[in-house]
Amino acid sequence: MTAIETQVQYSSYMMTTTEEYMNQEDSWDRDLLLDPAWEKQQRKTFTAWCNSHLRKAGTQIENIEEDFRNGLKLMLLLEVISGERLPKPDKGKMRFHKIANVNKALDFISSKGVKLVSIGAEEIVDGNVKMTLGMIWTIILRFAIQDISVEETSAKEGLLLWCQRKTAPYRNVNVQNFHISWKDGLALCALIHRHRPDLIDYSKLRKDDPVGNLNTAFEVAEKYLDIPKMLDADDIVNTPKPDEKAIMTYVSCFYHAFAGAEQAETAANRICKVLAVNQENEKLMEEYEKLASELLEWIRKTIPWLENRVAEQTMHSMQQKLEDFRDYRRVHKPPKVQEKCQLEINFNTLQTKLRLSNRPAFMPSEGKMVSDIANAWKGLEQVEKGYEEWLLTEIRRLERLDHLAEKFKQKSTLHESWTTGKEELLSQKDYESASLMEIRALMRKHEAFESDLAAHQDRVEQIAAIAQELNELDYYDAATINARCQGICDQWDNLGTLTQKRRESLERVEKLWETIDQLYLEFAKRAAPFNNWMDGAMEDLQDMFIVHSIEEIQSLITAHDQFKATIPEADKERMAIMGIHNEILKIAQTYGIKVVGENPYTVLSPQDISNKWEAVKQLVPMRDQMLQEEVARQQSNERLRRQFGAQANIIGPWIQTKMEEISHVSIDIAGSLEEQMSNLKTYEQNIINYKSNIDTLEGDHQLSQESLIFDNKHTNYTMEHVRVGWEQLLTTIARTINEVENQILTRDAKGISQEQLNEFRASFNHFDRKRNGMMDPDDFRACLISMGYDLGEVEFARIMTLVDPNNTGVVTFQAFIDFMTRETAETDTAEQVMASFKILASDKVITN
Repeated sequence: MTAIETQVQYSSYMMTTTEEYMNQEDSWDRDLLLDPAWEKQQRKTFTAWCNSHLRKAGTQIENIEEDFRNGLKLMLLLEVISGERLPKPDKGKMRFHKIANVNKALDFISSKGVKLVSIGAEEIVDGNVKMTLGMIWTIILRFAIQDISVEETSAKEGLLLWCQRKTAPYRNVNVQNFHISWKDGLALCALIHRHRPDLIDYSKLRKDDPVGNLNTAFEVAEKYLDIPKMLDADDIVNTPKPDEKAIMTYVSCFYHAFAGAEQAETAANRICKVLAVNQENEKLMEEYEKLASELLEWIRKTIPWLENRVAEQTMHSMQQKLEDFRDYRRVHKPPKVQEKCQLEINFNTLQTKLRLSNRPAFMPSEGKMVSDIANAWKGLEQVEKGYEEWLLTEIRRLERLDHLAEKFKQKSTLHESWTTGKEELLSQKDYESASLMEIRALMRKHEAFESDLAAHQDRVEQIAAIAQELNELDYYDAATINARCQGICDQWDNLGTLTQKRRESLERVEKLWETIDQLYLEFAKRAAPFNNWMDGAMEDLQDMFIVHSIEEIQSLITAHDQFKATIPEADKERMAIMGIHNEILKIAQTYGIKVVGENPYTVLSPQDISNKWEAVKQLVPMRDQMLQEEVARQQSNERLRRQFGAQANIIGPWIQTKMEEISHVSIDIAGSLEEQMSNLKTYEQNIINYKSNIDTLEGDHQLSQESLIFDNKHTNYTMEHVRVGWEQLLTTIARTINEVENQILTRDAKGISQEQLNEFRASFNHFDRKRNGMMDPDDFRACLISMGYDLGEVEFARIMTLVDPNNTGVVTFQAFIDFMTRETAETDTAEQVMASFKILASDKVITN
């Protein structure tokens, strides 16, 4: 039924109803005089129905014809049941205010498609009970009963049909109308029990107790279903024909309360059907599903392990991760490769047997196709490759971190050693009680210290830069590094502050100073930078290094040679500094000056310079030895690279050659299938015998990994390339053998001769233009036409569904053989049949 038809039917029903109230006013007057039961029932029912909605707005009515007279609660009722806002009501208490409010309510009802006949605002304001009840019944029909729809029936008929369907299984219940069918109360109890059997024990109800049945239904509905009591049991029982409108109003509340039950029941039935189909499918797929699930589960569990990129804090832990990964490659993965190959073989064999027995092809569940397993395997190998690259990157990072940490410790130790006591020295106030000569000496000494302080600025910056790089590289003990670096920086800032304060104090008494011994000052000024140079030289000579090639170590040797070239010039500077000291001694001896204590301008003594110079000279040959040892190690690594490259350059092409040879064998039509099988078995044995070469290459790869060799310019083949090629070779030979076995199985089962198979192979090879063991649909059509088939589009589409059931877009040789086998088996000639009878009759004469 269309929306327009529904609206027309509803409008007609409303007109009949309101006219029923208005046009039969005289007969109602007679009824009121004879039997007022209908008015009482409608008053009670309509009042309870209105209050069930008005309580949502926090109000209610007591007298239906009085409480609606001002129109306010009538407008509120319409707003609650419609969910819409009505015009703002008039707040006055005059009669025209009330009429205006009631008119707003009646206009709203009319806007909903209801034609009000003979109902005016004046009658409602005057408290006309018949008009008021007629208006409320119109509202109930429009908002509570109109939208009920059951099997293309609506409104009253739909509600009646719903009651009949729900109460049909119950004894003593026969719903035919909305008056006497409800007098005994069993129909109401049946409705409740049908949807909520836990609320009523229907078996204990008696037809001869209508009042008890009705009260039971009223009480349960009010307590558990939130349906207010709208009827009185005595009124219904004692009335020959209960009021139809009151009964319809009350029953409609049950319909709305239980409307969702049928939807739940339908959903449950649908789920049961789906489960039954799934259980049947699971039985058909059990064996394949088990193998596929186990392999996919292993892949699912392995991928998170390979995706784990949580780095370890130490080199030892990361090397252990690398070793675990190698164990996975050597021990855990190869059996799974075999399982994957065996799963493909089993799937192909199963499909062949199903085709031979004319059964539908086996289709695994979603996510467990051979292609799904191949995709999952591909994803595993991609993650595996990324995991290995990450491991090597992390090892390099940790190697770099260890080097930086050691360098930080060395520089920090040197700096802390230099700063020891400097703060106490700068904090002294010895100039307050010093003589003029001593004050001048203190000033010069302070200038020398400032020069030394500036010379150490570079080291402090280097320490801070190393600490920052360690933080950027996420060093595990960064907290300790930061604390030490912060202490050095804080101390350095304090030294600068103290230095500035001491200079200011000394400058205040600078006018009292006298000329100081320039030789001491010159010694101090030249000794300090020279000493700093020697410190830097010792630091560079002891600096650790990391190289990965002969070119890198040669670069370090060149830099070291350049440093050694500067030693003669440095020795001249040392001799000049020592000459200054000798000049001081000479002047002291010449003029009788008694030299007491150390040089007042520097803590460096000639002996310190000499000792440190000797230390520098001893470190030079030690550095030479370290560099030569590293040269030898890099030469050994280069030999490993060449050895691995030589083998890989042989094995890689060998694998490719074998792949091509196997491909040629699979399309060769010379010889029988048994001969092809024998040749393939020979290839398989040769491949297995070649495994020792792969193992040897694995050993060389292991040595390279242990020596931390990460690149090889002597070959384009990596161990991963060789492994993948080897696994593909094993898979290809196994799959090819399986295809020949299936051909033998097909030949024997269908009685196809070797010559026919050779003809099939020749035809297939001729139209296999890409030489990849598969034909495109166009090539397959050309092949069939060449064999005499008269193909239309429909026939060719039917044949394609046989040879390509999965709609892959290609026709394999096995599918071609299966099709040609069926075609051959179906065209036995009469001569062939007679020849078969002769064989069975031992060449006896057979008469027609």
